[in-house]
Amino acid sequence: MISGIKHAASEIAIKKAVDYVKKEPVKNLQTIINYLEQLDRKHIYHNSMSYLKASLNDPDNNMTKLLLNTINDTDTDIMKKMLVNIVINAAMFGYDIQKQSKEKYNCNIPWTFIIDPTSACNLKCIGCWASEYDKQSNLSYEELDRVIQEGKELGIYFFIFSGGEPLVRGKDLIRLCEKHNDCGFLAFTNGTLIDDAYAKEMRRVGNFTVALSIEGYEEATDMRRGKGTYQKVLKAMDILKENKVPFGISVCYHAQNTDIIGSDEFIDYMIEKGAKFEWIFTYMPVGNDAVPELMASAEQRKFMYDRVREFRKTKPIFIMDFWNDGEYVGGCIAGGRNYMHINANGDVEPCAFIHYSNANIKDMSLLDALHSPLFMEYAKNQPFNNNHLRPCPLLDNNGRLAEMVKKSGAHSTDMISPEDVDALCAKCAKAAEKWAPVAEKLWKASHPEENERAVNSD
Repeated sequence: MISGIKHAASEIAIKKAVDYVKKEPVKNLQTIINYLEQLDRKHIYHNSMSYLKASLNDPDNNMTKLLLNTINDTDTDIMKKMLVNIVINAAMFGYDIQKQSKEKYNCNIPWTFIIDPTSACNLKCIGCWASEYDKQSNLSYEELDRVIQEGKELGIYFFIFSGGEPLVRGKDLIRLCEKHNDCGFLAFTNGTLIDDAYAKEMRRVGNFTVALSIEGYEEATDMRRGKGTYQKVLKAMDILKENKVPFGISVCYHAQNTDIIGSDEFIDYMIEKGAKFEWIFTYMPVGNDAVPELMASAEQRKFMYDRVREFRKTKPIFIMDFWNDGEYVGGCIAGGRNYMHINANGDVEPCAFIHYSNANIKDMSLLDALHSPLFMEYAKNQPFNNNHLRPCPLLDNNGRLAEMVKKSGAHSTDMISPEDVDALCAKCAKAAEKWAPVAEKLWKASHPEENERAVNSD
């Protein structure tokens, strides 16, 4: 647990400010930001803080609207817990510990990691990477607890649950949130298992939220996830909103739904339903039974690139685009650089979409796994492209993943139908080829200073 006089004082100050934030939201939000700026002595978050302060001076700013909506829709105790656990513990104090750990142990230390409590799921979604795993795999409560504790010792204070369907293990997740009440937790879930009783448990622990998977409207969602799923997701949104538990959505755009995912109408409806954030992924043909025809075209990926940047200016929702935001994080964040994945069998994978490993959490520590050959190959090779709009070693840089897997001796973690890495890369080769010139044009347009340096160096 993070300790110290400075940390304790920070926690008290933030909680006190939150007590008054609903009375005078703008004034007290500015007070909170000013205090966070004092904690940010190395100015790591200077640009973000400056942007938030400027936004609060404009009542029509979309970020101001998001902050005010979140205050109105969120239980006060949850706001306190999330601000302390995610902003102070994970983003500030924890980040400093991560940097020290990285220097001490000479390996990547992630800001967060995704862990699958179970491979079991109550749905069978078309093209889901998790559907390729053995459905009988589970991590015990003790194993989950140990890995989270080891993560905290390295400075990690934010954890993400996936699956399978993580809420199949819903009671254990609540237990973990209770025990590690200095951390923030998020679950990617299909939402169909959320009822009023579970939402009340989420509100009680205060440090647990969800990203509800949705593919667009009813037809698109039910096409991939099964008839009736869309209505169950909407019901989960209503339940969470009624219980003042903040939530977001997780969307995957592909060849058949990109126009919906990128529409004003869809995102406006999700905001109306109460979503405060959105994770955007693109379809990946992972697994021998994948459907490559569902992969988005280069034109569709550019469409989403443009739409997300427009939404950030106009929509009161926080959006993260897993691939197209590479320019903001220096390329690929996998392999422990900022995140990694642990599947329900304990295999430690560099990414939720890269099912190769030579480390298992059941017979080694988290730190040992971060030193595994495949993870060290990632650390050695990142970034995979100086154009950070082509961050991925699988989707954007054909053959790079295969090189690392072979050099590290990693194996496929799919126990039912192991996938040859060359075959997987081959499925993405055309997409990489088509995206390269589009990404080059976008990169040059958004980074003119680099073009100027290149010309001058010639």
